[in-house]
Amino acid sequence: MKARLVSCSSIVIALLLVVTAAHAAMQDDVDRALSILERFEAIPETSIPPAVMRDAKGVAIFTITKAGFVLSGRGGTGVVLARTEKGWSAPSAIGTGGIGVGFQAGIEVSEHVIILNTPEAVKAFSQGSNFTLGANLTVAAGPVGRSAEVAVAPYAAVYTYSRSQGIFAGISLEGTVLATRYEANEEYYGKPVYTADLLEGKITPPAGAQKLLDALAKY
Repeated sequence: MKARLVSCSSIVIALLLVVTAAHAAMQDDVDRALSILERFEAIPETSIPPAVMRDAKGVAIFTITKAGFVLSGRGGTGVVLARTEKGWSAPSAIGTGGIGVGFQAGIEVSEHVIILNTPEAVKAFSQGSNFTLGANLTVAAGPVGRSAEVAVAPYAAVYTYSRSQGIFAGISLEGTVLATRYEANEEYYGKPVYTADLLEGKITPPAGAQKLLDALAKY
């Protein structure tokens, strides 16, 4: 039985390596972030309210791929950006992953947007180390649709949204571990960079990020 579980675990990890290999390049993550943002905006009745986006201090956009049978695993990549005095910052690469127990046959890809409502939320990403959503910051499923358009004070430091198999919803990602992908940042910018410098606007965004920045600049 133990050998069978080890074998299943190996298969899960192998599947994740295969399905996330194409996500390794940061430019792919930047382009995908733009597409995700556009899909989240496509249906106003169930979208992220513009008021929430206008008040955001930062935003993280990423995908999570789940795969497995008996043992399940997940891995994901994406980018985080912060609002600065001069506009939106250059993107910084982020990632997440983990293994769990539970029946889940096949592969599922979900898209996520995290709205950073406070400077403390941005700082959590700026530190560069691993951190867990909900550990030090309040996390809540974000409001959706036109009914939430009226600007109100955020009731959580972080709002989370998800889209899976065409279904959009505000859901809680509390407990999700996120980390900076240093090697991806270094490859993208051609030199070692600090996450804080990126999110504070000290690094000039590359041309490949301009479309994503333009999309965020609407808010």
